[in-house]
Amino acid sequence: MSGNEAKGVLQCGRRFTEQEIEQVCETVRTFPALPLTELAKTICEHLGWYTAGGAPKRDACQKLLGKLEARGRVRLPKKRASRQPKQTVRITERTAAGPPIRASAEQVGGLRLEAVAGRESRPFNEYLQRYHPLGYRQPFGYWMRYFIETDRGKLGCLLFSGAAKSLGARDRWIGWTETQRLQRLAWVVNLSRHLIFPWVEVRNLSSHVLGLVGRQIAGDWEKRWGYRPVLLETFVDPRQHPGSSYKAAGWNELGMTSGEGLVRPGQRYRTTPKRIFVKPLSPDFRALLVSELPPARGLQ
Repeated sequence: MSGNEAKGVLQCGRRFTEQEIEQVCETVRTFPALPLTELAKTICEHLGWYTAGGAPKRDACQKLLGKLEARGRVRLPKKRASRQPKQTVRITERTAAGPPIRASAEQVGGLRLEAVAGRESRPFNEYLQRYHPLGYRQPFGYWMRYFIETDRGKLGCLLFSGAAKSLGARDRWIGWTETQRLQRLAWVVNLSRHLIFPWVEVRNLSSHVLGLVGRQIAGDWEKRWGYRPVLLETFVDPRQHPGSSYKAAGWNELGMTSGEGLVRPGQRYRTTPKRIFVKPLSPDFRALLVSELPPARGLQ
């Protein structure tokens, strides 16, 4: 065993001691027929390794197991092939364009954000697929969907999901270390889709909506997932939007993305650089992101 291995293994911001690694190996040997996902869940429970919302950190655990298998420490059960077909979003008449709405944000009345769940998620996904330039993509990890509602009906959609794993300008602005970023990334939430329907021309609507987001998202997120995020982020394509609504709503512009990122080992994707905006949800957000957070929320 090398000196690095003797010091344990680092995975997702947590360093596992050799004693913990041997405990993991013993669990694998004890349950050789257990499916990989269930094995990871069992190990997480033994180690007290949980996500910010209190669920077993199965994805990170499977990566840890992969490292141990590559070092010859364990032999893992084969992954079972998924039988679920790839989901597609079917476009129907229910998301056809509505009558034009031309007014100011004050004139439409009853502006609010309505959390989407259950059957309402289908038309929500369909609206994004049909009208957003990036379409709809199933969010990974924690997420929230909102319809932008008024007394005159739906005006748009908002989709929140997990933050970018690594973002130079953001990470330097926060001031956290790589380990802190890996441990506390769940406390940053990404506004990944912001759609105002094309038949809606409501002056200052986006800035009003973003103001509602800043006041509502933390509480809604805690109610759904069990913890309060402290920072929002989003990316704005300068070819399509000036970002003025974010500035009007008190978001901070940090710079530009590089336009490229690592999807998985050996593969990269490239896109056009985007402007980075962030919105603190707590006055002490930076202290919370660079210091210890409650262990009950998964930062072991």
